[in-house]
Amino acid sequence: KELQTAKADKPKPQKPAEPKAQRLMVVAIDAGHGGEDPGARGPSGTYEKTIVLQIAKKLEALVNGKAGMRAVMVRDGDYYVPLVERRKIAREKHEADVFVSIHADAFTDARAHGASVFALSNRGATSARARYLAKIANESDRVAGVYEEEKDDSSLLSVLADLRMNGSMAGSLYLGRQVLLEMGKVTKLHGNRDRVEQAGFAVLKEPEMVSILVETGFISNPTEELNLRSSAHQDKLARSIVNGVDAYFRNHPAPHSWYAAQRREHGEQYRIQPGDTLSEIARQYSVSEQAIRNANALSGDRIVVGQVLKIPGS
Repeated sequence: KELQTAKADKPKPQKPAEPKAQRLMVVAIDAGHGGEDPGARGPSGTYEKTIVLQIAKKLEALVNGKAGMRAVMVRDGDYYVPLVERRKIAREKHEADVFVSIHADAFTDARAHGASVFALSNRGATSARARYLAKIANESDRVAGVYEEEKDDSSLLSVLADLRMNGSMAGSLYLGRQVLLEMGKVTKLHGNRDRVEQAGFAVLKEPEMVSILVETGFISNPTEELNLRSSAHQDKLARSIVNGVDAYFRNHPAPHSWYAAQRREHGEQYRIQPGDTLSEIARQYSVSEQAIRNANALSGDRIVVGQVLKIPGS
């Protein structure tokens, strides 16, 4: 009996703690316009709201097919979502890491063509075209008949928001650059420019979320309208966007994410671009300059364009 009691009192072996789950990076996909707001209209009558929703759904499938990320749709049908609500759905409801708003450009001159990417600016637009596009985009609520002026609670809150926004704006510019580089492989870029432009797009004004607006081409251009209606071309555009997002996540892996685990396990490689410095690369990958030197047997800070650096796990 005493032996049975001793056995009963013996502590059971502890189950080893399970490793923390690798967090998926959340990509909010925003198909512009919708419902009462059709957006621009092409020469043959194609509505922007229809085209961008088709591209958005293709992008959703590609994102969900990628390891390490998952998609959420801001709208998945032909209805209108107010601009402020789009940001709230993405960040507050789904805690999105990245917000991609998809549009199709238009201009009075039918010869205008090419894709482009925009990020937020709180210090004025980088070009007259960016300012014009932001003005048109920000009119969506009025067009849909649901316009309501945004109000700042106080100047202090506005300043604090701007400080947080500056951090997300830097990430947005980097994301936009990656998406532009990928889009340039499958379609012409507007003005052959691979620079991310900036303006005060209301839909991008979320301080704690990396956000870009993608103009997939000019629906007002007959050739590009035809391309934008093509399922094959839509596939290429969607794939270029997801490839750009993937490159961004690989370079900016969030803690406890699949991307962070991949970096810890395999490290990363980076090809030197014009204007790069060792300190900027170290900051971009959140590792020390000395760690990069050690991983690549560098005795100093000299790097050359085209050189491939191994980036050690952080």
